[in-house]
Amino acid sequence: MANPQSSQAAPEEHHFHQHDAIKSGIKGALFGGGAGLITSAVQNSLARRNVGAWGVFTRTGGTIAMFTAVGTVYSFSKDAAANLREKDDTLNVTIASFLGGASIGLRTGRMPQILGFGAAFSIIMSAFEYTGGTLRGRPRGEVPEMDEYDRKEYLRKNRRRPITETIAEIGEGRGIEPPGYEERRRERLKEKYGVEIKPVSANVE
Repeated sequence: MANPQSSQAAPEEHHFHQHDAIKSGIKGALFGGGAGLITSAVQNSLARRNVGAWGVFTRTGGTIAMFTAVGTVYSFSKDAAANLREKDDTLNVTIASFLGGASIGLRTGRMPQILGFGAAFSIIMSAFEYTGGTLRGRPRGEVPEMDEYDRKEYLRKNRRRPITETIAEIGEGRGIEPPGYEERRRERLKEKYGVEIKPVSANVE
């Protein structure tokens, strides 16, 4: 349960954090290449004649190259646009989606197809990102301009409970020993049993 006072606190001023575009491009290439390999294997298995296992690369290898290119261009362009603009918003996804979709149209070599694929991919991905980047929509109470680092910091601070509130709810003892616990424990024992317990010193005289 979140602290009622901190749950209504406004997030701190947003500071942009630079992204590693090269690292993101490599991850995008690996993810896209893996997806392309699976798609190519499915295409190869649906062939009417037996083309062998190497047909994944020789017959439908273009699918792997296309998925790898799209994943690389999209991931790299998204972080590169964010670094240049120093903002994390939907426009970065729009730019990256257009370039990624345009790379699909490069196979045709025709400008209308290149622009069409880029525009279609850009519209779909931008709408998906604008609505929260998930099928459930954007969570309530979050700021759209926050990047991932600031979002996690805000959630961590927003849901942190003071130690005094936790102790008041579950009580002392059982391994929970806040400051002054020994003094209060001796007072309770004296009131209940009439026995005064003196603290034991660890120093041997």
